[in-house]
Amino acid sequence: MGRHGRDRVVLVHRLALVRLAFLLVGDQETAEDVVQDAFAAVYRRWGRLADRGQVLPYLRTTVVNGCRMVLRRRAIIGRFRGHREVPFWSAEAAALLGETRRQVFLAVRALPRRQREVLVLRFYLDLSEAEIAEVMGVSRGTVKSTASRALKVLAVNLQEER
Repeated sequence: MGRHGRDRVVLVHRLALVRLAFLLVGDQETAEDVVQDAFAAVYRRWGRLADRGQVLPYLRTTVVNGCRMVLRRRAIIGRFRGHREVPFWSAEAAALLGETRRQVFLAVRALPRRQREVLVLRFYLDLSEAEIAEVMGVSRGTVKSTASRALKVLAVNLQEER
């Protein structure tokens, strides 16, 4: 599988990975940049990939790690600037998510990073606990307990908004 295989990976997985990144970083442009960087990393390593069936898990891990770097950078900049959150809600985002999911999106965005990642990987990508653990580099038990805590917080926060 040469260039054609790499191009197919981009065509098949790009949109889902951009949506994953969008849910983690909150804006379309940054999400696309993170995914582009992930594909560039795969392209650089393509000849050394022993198991091409592992490309998607590798891309997911790379995207999640890229989102973490973006969020860390934002946090550092925010400390120096008095913590101004990067605006993430736009007309494009509203069209992408739909207004009916806006409250859930905002509640998920308010969760701590690890909880947000677990829920997005579980409920958006429908990954198993084992797959999430692999992507995040944590144990299955950590995934399970983090998801449980996150769902409790979401239930409380969404109930308060009603």
